[in-house]
Amino acid sequence: MNIAVVGTGYVGLVTGTCFAETGNDVTCIDIDAQKVENMKAGKMPIYEPGLDVLFERNIRQSRLKFTTSLSDGIKDAQVIFLALPTPPGEDGSADLKYILGVADELGTLLDDYTVIIDKSTVPVGTGEKVHAAIAKNAKVDYDIVSNPEFLREGVAVDDFMKPDRVVLGVESDRAKDIMTELYKPFVRQGHPILFMDIRSAELTKYAANAFLATKITFMNEIANLCEKVGADVDMIRKGIGTDNRIGQRFLFAGIGYGGSCFPKDVLALSKTSKENDYDFQILNSVMDVNQKQKTKLLPDIKEYFGNDLKGKKIAIWGLAFKPNTDDIREAPALYMINGLLEAGASVSVYDPEAMDNVKVILGDKVSYGDTNYDILEDADALLIVTEWTVFRSPNFKKMDSLLKNKVIFDGRNLFEPSKMKERGYFYRCIGRS
Repeated sequence: MNIAVVGTGYVGLVTGTCFAETGNDVTCIDIDAQKVENMKAGKMPIYEPGLDVLFERNIRQSRLKFTTSLSDGIKDAQVIFLALPTPPGEDGSADLKYILGVADELGTLLDDYTVIIDKSTVPVGTGEKVHAAIAKNAKVDYDIVSNPEFLREGVAVDDFMKPDRVVLGVESDRAKDIMTELYKPFVRQGHPILFMDIRSAELTKYAANAFLATKITFMNEIANLCEKVGADVDMIRKGIGTDNRIGQRFLFAGIGYGGSCFPKDVLALSKTSKENDYDFQILNSVMDVNQKQKTKLLPDIKEYFGNDLKGKKIAIWGLAFKPNTDDIREAPALYMINGLLEAGASVSVYDPEAMDNVKVILGDKVSYGDTNYDILEDADALLIVTEWTVFRSPNFKKMDSLLKNKVIFDGRNLFEPSKMKERGYFYRCIGRS
């Protein structure tokens, strides 16, 4: 098929590249001229494992193209994906100005039947708004489809190429047939394409992310209780994770979730509930607990140093909200850094991929290392915020020689407390003795 993807952020670029990989001709459209030129030259604007190989191959084989022109980009397209930002507004609701702005333009540009697909995470009722915006100027038939993405940063290529399910909100058999044909290569192993009404598809994405955010937050609450009663959250995780009604994923305790999806989607779903006169108490609690969890270790660090961090150097391993991404949106590391700086500490940081993004925000307020060991020299303590694989088996002898104090605050429970005690470390983690 000829496919147009409007927006080359995380979702749009993965979507366009993966569709090109299955033989479609894809044109990605973005208003950022420099970004488009860089992509034409084969430069990836994001870090996502495995995407670069597909990206370069499909550009080379002319199946993946880029433009700043909406009219050129959608020419001859049978389907148009809208993969545009929906940032939270001041009141927490999703801002639809980018999607509706493009929809307004599409009405004047369509010259044949086209399927327009909302790929972005959007509130219930957005499909109707997009339909109305296009209808103001449209002279041809078209259909709106809701096709929410379920991509996990760090494994997005696998998630797209081998999805657990494909959710499609459709309103016509014509659109249903086109979408079935489009996704057929991705579900050959038997995973389902789930057809439903558009409003249900829109709400499915929010429901899924809100449930996972609740699961994470529940385990963080259990971890906090473990610290009060002397239990071990890792043992509890194993004890409940083997119950097939619960499952083992999203049960690891830590210092909160971040990223582009969970915080925004939970907030947006809560806002939608309020707009419909429903008090979604569980979600409100999830947001409150998660916000506190992001800085959970800050009081412990202050207490260890006698509530005086002036002149103390704290080294931080990990800045991205999770490993295998450079995404720092709502990352717990940023909250910890701000708290440490406000308390008078100096902060040195290292992350395998996210440092350039942090430099844009923090500049020279913190210092940066070329390796995870560089930042340890003369540090009074190490704080671990992101569970990158490279941090799991460090050279402790080297760390011993660099750190001023053998002190680690571990927000991701990477090491065994008993082993750390044997090595002579003060080791503070989450929900474990």
